[in-house]
Amino acid sequence: MDHTISNLLRIKEEINNNFSEINKNIKPKIIAVSKTFTEDKIIPLIDYGHIDFGENKVQEAITKWTELKIKHKNLKLHMIGKLQTNKVKHAIRIFDYIHSVDNLKLAQKISQEQIKLQKNIKLLIQINLGDEIQKSGVKIDNFEMFYKNCVQDLKLNVVGIMCIPPNDNNSDKHFSKMNELKKKFSLDELSMGMSNDYLIAFKYGSTFLRIGSKIFGARS
Repeated sequence: MDHTISNLLRIKEEINNNFSEINKNIKPKIIAVSKTFTEDKIIPLIDYGHIDFGENKVQEAITKWTELKIKHKNLKLHMIGKLQTNKVKHAIRIFDYIHSVDNLKLAQKISQEQIKLQKNIKLLIQINLGDEIQKSGVKIDNFEMFYKNCVQDLKLNVVGIMCIPPNDNNSDKHFSKMNELKKKFSLDELSMGMSNDYLIAFKYGSTFLRIGSKIFGARS
């Protein structure tokens, strides 16, 4: 058995052993974050039956996934990195989800390109929990207005919210806020938790866990 498969199974076992009252009705999808890893590292997981994969660069995704997605129609590709407006049309063609909608200009561009391409992909709004200058995302105080702009004015298919929490050893607090926001707006998806904190994210109802090194190993 390939090490990526055994790592994935170990993660699933950990998740199964950590159900709580908050997440007892949620079975999260694991996004295998394959950025920088080559096809030979990815194919064993595909052959095993895993379908959700994450990339953070549009051009890398096009190069790696165009043929794979033609061959494997059930694959779901998630854009989890910062998306520039000049890459939107290419992103819409290759991705099924964009997790990083973080400003109105980007949302408007997605709306325009989706109309041209006649494709309506699933979107998540990125939240900047700590108002960190170095991180993208919408401030919680501005979320309601931004969400309404996306859904009502631009007719975007916003299915959830995403975050990369501040590195302040207070993940419980941040993930709890995200869970509250998801419930308040009756959203389906909550994308949070990576290799170092996915069990905490799962505790607070994350539906997408973005796990890379814990599956594939350290990046070179």
